[in-house]
Amino acid sequence: MTVLDLVRPRVTSVQAIQDSLRAGREIALLDLREEGPFAAAHPLFAVNLPLGRIEERIAALVPRRNAPIVVYDDGEGRVARALPVLAALGYGNVSVLEGGLSGWRAAGGEIFIDVNVPSKAFGELVEHVRHTPSIPARELNERLERGDDLVILDARRFSEYNTMSIPAARSVPGAELALRVRDIAPSPETTVVVNCAGRTRSIIGAQSLVNAGIPNPVFALRNGTIGWTLAGLELDHGATRRAGAPSSEKVTQARAVARSLAQRTGVRVIDPEGLDALAADPRRSLYRLDVRSPEEYEAGHLAGFRSAPGGQLVQATDEWVGVRHGTIVLTDDEGVRARMTAHWLRQLGWREVYVLDDRADLPRIRGPEPVMLATALPDVEVISARELSDALQDADAPLVIDLAPSPVFRKGHVPGAVFAIRSDLHEHGRLKGADIVLTSPDSISACYAAADLRRQGAHVRVLAGGTKAWQAAGLPLAVGLDERVALSRPDDVYKRPYEGTDNAAAAMQAYLDWEFGLVSQLERDGTHGFRVLEDGQDL
Repeated sequence: MTVLDLVRPRVTSVQAIQDSLRAGREIALLDLREEGPFAAAHPLFAVNLPLGRIEERIAALVPRRNAPIVVYDDGEGRVARALPVLAALGYGNVSVLEGGLSGWRAAGGEIFIDVNVPSKAFGELVEHVRHTPSIPARELNERLERGDDLVILDARRFSEYNTMSIPAARSVPGAELALRVRDIAPSPETTVVVNCAGRTRSIIGAQSLVNAGIPNPVFALRNGTIGWTLAGLELDHGATRRAGAPSSEKVTQARAVARSLAQRTGVRVIDPEGLDALAADPRRSLYRLDVRSPEEYEAGHLAGFRSAPGGQLVQATDEWVGVRHGTIVLTDDEGVRARMTAHWLRQLGWREVYVLDDRADLPRIRGPEPVMLATALPDVEVISARELSDALQDADAPLVIDLAPSPVFRKGHVPGAVFAIRSDLHEHGRLKGADIVLTSPDSISACYAAADLRRQGAHVRVLAGGTKAWQAAGLPLAVGLDERVALSRPDDVYKRPYEGTDNAAAAMQAYLDWEFGLVSQLERDGTHGFRVLEDGQDL
């Protein structure tokens, strides 16, 4: 990209984007705003990539540097600031959405709200097409009180389940359901109820078991924990019930069904040589994802594969895959979870979805998922936690700015630190001539922001190791977020009405009402490419 390109960037029309989506061509439509504004209005397949997080997130979301990228904002000027960043990172096929979000509206493009919308809309379509059985909260509660033969399986992440759950439910995240249900409910007379916080994972989880052909009566808990709460029923908090290890006999049964579903939906199976061929294709954006649990991933995983637990991958595909119609390769240990996840991704309109089976000779590593940065961290001046603690006792103490996501800041930050969003720091009047210390949870965001401020002539240091190092040093944390002294509005994270324990009933009901309307929105949008597997048919 030349200097002239930065002055007059290429423009892509709404029609051209819609044509690419319908034709199955790779395209990344990136919304550069914070998650709060993004959740208020965006196109169906837009992926949220805030301006201040580009270096941290784009390498994972858009692994191919010459992939077609279209960026937009809503007139805030973020596009002009993002273009030189993307060019410096080597992304050479970047254009701008004509007219931004307003241009999308003016051209008749459908506008969606909330986050992870493609997956949520797909869940509603699945229920609409398959008439997935569901049970209302009060009826389920009555069955529990009678002591009926039933099990309740919570398809969310364990952390969400632990926060709040249906009484007697156990945690079985979505991709684990078909693998473990036969051991949990060996009698065909046992009713199986799948729940999540709202609707999507309940529907997809229940339909997974229907697709898997288990003989049990299967239901989705209608409207999940939201429906339970709106019915005036009490939730459990701090539950730790999990499914046990599946038996070899049941794994064999689950594998046979998963293979059949994968074949029916057009999932392809590849070996290591096939994976190498995909990786060598310069026209292909390749995503290598391990769909097992995070604990299994950390105990040992294939080099080059990211952790993407299968249920969450179906629920929030856009958090891992930024290029619509990119190529997805999944893997697991037993051949069930990858195939079950893949059969949903194919229905979600992903045209090339593969399962890697033969993996015995591939290199494996242990530990958490490595951070994928688009460029090396800049060299910055650092200050240790103890040094900063001492400096904060002085009359001329430095100004500590914390770039953590706002919910993380609220839970704990260096005492006296102020909250800020990185992209708001440029030319901020309060920073002129100040002695600044930047921090973030692991110092990554702080290092990138320090380089920005240093170019503006500011004196800035970074807390070595970030706020985690401060806490590890045994130093105290403050809680809360005082918006009166914050440098940014805390709109960086959208407050989901289905997460946490302090949601208003009106907000929860409004969320459900919105979900009910998604199928109509899909029809109006016309770019989704979703196809729902029906009995007796293949994709």
